[in-house]
Amino acid sequence: MTFQPIVPMIWTRQLHETVDFYCDILGFTCGNYNEDWGWAAVHKDQCEIMIARPNEHTPFETPYFSGTFYIKTNDVTKLWETIKDKVEVAYELDDFDWGMREFAIYDNNKYMLQFGQDLWKKE
Repeated sequence: MTFQPIVPMIWTRQLHETVDFYCDILGFTCGNYNEDWGWAAVHKDQCEIMIARPNEHTPFETPYFSGTFYIKTNDVTKLWETIKDKVEVAYELDDFDWGMREFAIYDNNKYMLQFGQDLWKKE
C-alpha cells in the first residue's frame, strides 16, 4: 500500500473567480471544470488543487481552513518576484532558521498559501 500526494479541495462560492486566480496569477492549468457540478481541478507540475462549491450538506458561510496550504518550489525567489504585486501578501519572502526560504499570500477567498524552498537541499 502506498499513499499518493494529498490533493486539497477548497470550498468557495466563487468557482470561476477562484479558478482564474490559480491559473492567471499562479500559473496553474485548469484540467477539469464543470459548472453543473460546481467543481474544478487545477494543477501545476506535481501540485493539484480541487475547487468546489459547497453542497447543501456542507455547513459553509465563508471560506475557512484551520491551517495553510504549503507548496514547495525550486525557485521561491523567482515566484515571489513574479506575483508579489498581484496578490495580498500575508508575509514577505524571508529565510527562516529551520532552513526554508518562504513567503505567504492569500488567494481570492482568503485561504493562506505558503510557498517555500529548502535552503539546505541541492536542486
